[in-house]
Amino acid sequence: MPEIIQQVGTLLLSAATFAQPADAQPGILSQIGTLLLGAVPTMLLFIVLVVAYQFLVQGPLSAALKERRARTVGAQEDAHKAIALAETRAAEYEQKLRQARAEVFKIREQRVKQWNAERDGALDTARKAAGLKVGQAKAELDAEAAHARLSIQASAGELANQVVRAVLPLAAGGSR
Repeated sequence: MPEIIQQVGTLLLSAATFAQPADAQPGILSQIGTLLLGAVPTMLLFIVLVVAYQFLVQGPLSAALKERRARTVGAQEDAHKAIALAETRAAEYEQKLRQARAEVFKIREQRVKQWNAERDGALDTARKAAGLKVGQAKAELDAEAAHARLSIQASAGELANQVVRAVLPLAAGGSR
């Protein structure tokens, strides 16, 4: 800005002290000088307006834009942090869910093993009980068979005597 003012001042001084050449018309140069002197207030007003614009509009506008940009960047950073936090929590949740599923699976496997063990125990008990019953029944059958043999052997002699008596009287006496 100071450079512009310096250039305008230099231009004004050079126009005012401009040496007229011998062959140039004095009217044109004096008209240009008059125009430049008349334009000095307009130029000064323009310079004042540019400086006022810089202080009154451009400065606060730039500050507001910087603040807006800082808030936007801050909000974006906050959003990125929130997203990262949410992703971390989601990963933790997934890990806990996997652990819970593994625990449930482990508990289910333990229950299945327990049920299988109980079933195997019940089957073993039933087999043993059935084996005992079969053994008892076999022992009873053996005892009954032994008793039947004894009674058959005891009655075998008597039956043989009855058969002999039935057959011998026919053979000894002839005909009946």
